[in-house]
Amino acid sequence: MACSIAGVLEAIGDRWAVLILRDLSLGLARYDDLRRSTGVTNATLSDRLKHLEGKELIERRRYQFNPERYEYVLTAKGRDIILVIQALAQVGDKWAISGNAGPPLRFVDRKTGHLVKLAMVDSQTGQRVRAREVLPQEGPGADDLVRWRLTHFRQ
Repeated sequence: MACSIAGVLEAIGDRWAVLILRDLSLGLARYDDLRRSTGVTNATLSDRLKHLEGKELIERRRYQFNPERYEYVLTAKGRDIILVIQALAQVGDKWAISGNAGPPLRFVDRKTGHLVKLAMVDSQTGQRVRAREVLPQEGPGADDLVRWRLTHFRQ
């Protein structure tokens, strides 16, 4: 399918994989820590780690030889997913998913300590663009299905 969104979703896999990527982006790296943080079963965690490694989103590194133990780290591709995770957190905070106590996690600029948020910006001017002002257009990799979808877009 000629769809960047479908491709990223296929590489990630499912909600468990997103939670694993979240934890890796927060610095958790060891199997037991990932298991504790997500609450996922051993079988599911092992499966998702293998999937994410196969998609080159994470890398397994040995940190102990006897017995062999491994930790997991994000690759460059995996670090790209941090944007997706932060976007999900931002929407979840807007929807007050965690209740009225406020966001359970905040993202701040390391240098200033100021809160940061994701936004769409004009690639040339850097000016913020609101979602309702964004118009989808056919790209160079568009196929017939993409073009068909675009015929249904309502402004």
